[in-house]
Amino acid sequence: MNGKPGERKRVVIMEKTYFRSGLGLKKEVKPLIDSEYQSGLVERIRSRGYTETFGDVTIRLAQEFGFCYGVDRAVDYAYETRIKFPDKRIYLVGEIIHNPHVNHRMKEMGIEFIYPEEDGHFTFDHVTADDAVIIPAFGVTLKDFERLKKIGCVLVDTTCGSVLVVWKRVESYARDGFTAVIHGKYTHEESRATASQVKKHPGGKYLIVRDMEEAMLVCDYIAKRPGHLSRDEFYQHFKEKATDGFDPDTDLEKIGVANQTTMLANESLAIGGRIREAFVEAYGEEHAEAHYRSFGTICSATQERQDAVVEMMKEPPDIMVVIGGYNSSNTNHLAHMCREHTRTYHIQDATCIDVVTGAVRHKAELSPDAPEVSEEGWLPSGPFQLGITAGASTPNNKIGETILRVLKIRGIEIPTHEVMPAGEAG
Repeated sequence: MNGKPGERKRVVIMEKTYFRSGLGLKKEVKPLIDSEYQSGLVERIRSRGYTETFGDVTIRLAQEFGFCYGVDRAVDYAYETRIKFPDKRIYLVGEIIHNPHVNHRMKEMGIEFIYPEEDGHFTFDHVTADDAVIIPAFGVTLKDFERLKKIGCVLVDTTCGSVLVVWKRVESYARDGFTAVIHGKYTHEESRATASQVKKHPGGKYLIVRDMEEAMLVCDYIAKRPGHLSRDEFYQHFKEKATDGFDPDTDLEKIGVANQTTMLANESLAIGGRIREAFVEAYGEEHAEAHYRSFGTICSATQERQDAVVEMMKEPPDIMVVIGGYNSSNTNHLAHMCREHTRTYHIQDATCIDVVTGAVRHKAELSPDAPEVSEEGWLPSGPFQLGITAGASTPNNKIGETILRVLKIRGIEIPTHEVMPAGEAG
């Protein structure tokens, strides 16, 4: 034995500081999460073919709606973190998901939110090595991740697996000298985190386009179409949405397309197709084959929820209610799809429906800055079908509460034991 006779050997046990695959407490948190986020009424309607009639109201649920796997996982990890580290200060970078109810619960559990500054950047000056920090489902930028690692705090990483798939694509583009053109909102946490992945390789470039209109500015520049932006105009338009010093004359020579996972799938595909067409128009098919790349990076849960709406709209209900945060991209897109077929109300949660006056508060437009408006007399006077879907960040209990409020306005009461989460009734 090393050391002097009788001297005890000192053993240093290093505390684990990075958790990516859970904290081993899923069974412990499951009963609590089920009681707070599940709905017996929703499960009942689902079990009866997603359709059930109450009085003169027929409720139709989309075949896919609400919490996705990535959101489930993020919420689980947050609850596990609170149990695993009862004595630590726990911080959350931004919001765990874009749902006000879930984020409020995080605050009630003593989790402190770190909100971004006006320029979108986060300040971690108050975080110490003794704290725990939860990375949300959207992920964080490469720079922020390295800053948090350097602090030495416990990191609980809930970044969604679908987001990680996009990150790998974007990194591969940068590695091979392609500029990543990302369909997304440049202020969105996920898009910022995705774009940062190009920094893993020297000279990596990105450009974020919000919609087809912005994508066409890129296409017009590539194909040198009449009226396209000048080099300086292009830089001024995209300077907040692109790599520092972005030069369209050189940085648009090779393009790989990716997307924020919650965008409209058809729009992302269409944007990629238009960019490829611009390459063909300007340089020919052979050039496009070598200078353009695209991979399917739409989240499967986002796709499934959008596909379910498409299926439901083949025979649209009289009214559609879409439930989810107003700042939730995937929820906004579901509402937009529904509006093209039937009268649609995008509500943040059940409290937007006033059972006393019968009015509904809702977001009437897709625009992120669209105001909430109030509307009375929105329910038909006779029998009608009410369609329901919800964004991937909306828990079932908020869907169930919405249904109950609509039924209450119509004077229809559901016994309490029929609306409790599974396992609690009786």
